[in-house]
Amino acid sequence: MGHFKSIISQSPALDSLIRSARMVSATDVTVLLKGETGTGKEVFANAIQKESARAGKAFITLNCAALPESLIESELFGHRKGSFTGANANKQGLFQAADGGTLFLDEINSLPVSIQAKLLRFLESGECLAVGDIKPYNVDVRIIAATNTDLNKQVAAGEFRQDLYYRLNVVPLELPPLSQRTEDIEHLITHFLAMMAKAHSITPPHFSKRAIKVLKDYSWPGNIRELRNLCERLSILLAGRTIEPENLPYEFVSHSAAPKTADFTLPERGIQLDSLEANLIHQALNRTNGNRSKSAKLLGVSRDTLLYRMQKHGFTAY
Repeated sequence: MGHFKSIISQSPALDSLIRSARMVSATDVTVLLKGETGTGKEVFANAIQKESARAGKAFITLNCAALPESLIESELFGHRKGSFTGANANKQGLFQAADGGTLFLDEINSLPVSIQAKLLRFLESGECLAVGDIKPYNVDVRIIAATNTDLNKQVAAGEFRQDLYYRLNVVPLELPPLSQRTEDIEHLITHFLAMMAKAHSITPPHFSKRAIKVLKDYSWPGNIRELRNLCERLSILLAGRTIEPENLPYEFVSHSAAPKTADFTLPERGIQLDSLEANLIHQALNRTNGNRSKSAKLLGVSRDTLLYRMQKHGFTAY
């Protein structure tokens, strides 16, 4: 299980996810990775592939948001010569290139509805149809998909096929945002600084305890990718130096300097703590449409802690 051990984690939420991913990797089941941009979905997809029986076969990635609708169908399924202007020869699609291996469809939430029907056909029958062809071909490809949006909302809006969603959502794995993995930040920094020092042949900088605290208090909208980019920038600009809060970009320091929420004042008559906690959890879940990771972020607790407290209060509707 070495490929999962390379994923840096001291977080209970992520450790639980890694255990699930290890079990999934031993099967051929379709996986849907959920999570904000930059949370490491492609890293997980790679680890699942490398621990699977398909490890020695092709692992091909397509970002569904990177190509226009006019090209993505041909890219995935291939095309026949003369099927459209510019199709000067037969072209093999990614499904054929990945035969026997795994196809990772990143940002599948951006897949055009017209292409969704053809992907559904493959998941149901193993058949693909090249653009301009009338005879389908069969391939043996495992699908791992990833989304950075709530597909349920896109289904409700008519932007994503419900039947395809059910086919993809056989095993959903939701990656927590970095703001819920603050115990991992120092370990990730150590890893990224060593990586940058090797890549650029420089002496890595060192983060002071004050700077580390600022980073732990930051909201990390770009998640692990944002932390990696920060480490690379500071490794180059401040090689071999000690990084203090004043060396960090403005958004980090301004966030840290922002006034904190005022302390809660206990009413004279007291409160029912259990009832207040249950009410706050209910409000958070309603505000996030039942998204547990976002609710945990609103409440300032880990996802695992939220799940425990939901169970304690008997929340079954979410």
